[in-house]
Amino acid sequence: MQNVTVTERAARRIRQVLADEPKGAMLRISVNGGGCSGFQYVFDIDRDRADDDIVIERDGAGVLVDPVSLEYMQGSVIDFVDDLMGQAFRIENPNATASCGCGTSFAL
Repeated sequence: MQNVTVTERAARRIRQVLADEPKGAMLRISVNGGGCSGFQYVFDIDRDRADDDIVIERDGAGVLVDPVSLEYMQGSVIDFVDDLMGQAFRIENPNATASCGCGTSFAL
């Protein structure tokens, strides 16, 4: 069972990003090896949903996550921030033991 949540701010931004994309497009979040801290989040726009993808929806915004990435993201909150460092999706991951200042890299 997935327990990843999307904040209202993130849902609003996802809808904005996908507004000019073809119908059925969603934000895909993947966890890959690499980055400053060992793992990194990858954000893509995707219209191809695999049979085993998990869809996380909030307020009309859809996020696709594959089952392997979901294991690394259990309990996470997907947010969107607009601060002095710029605009970005940020993932608050309770499983991460360290993260990088870039906000997209983490260690377990």
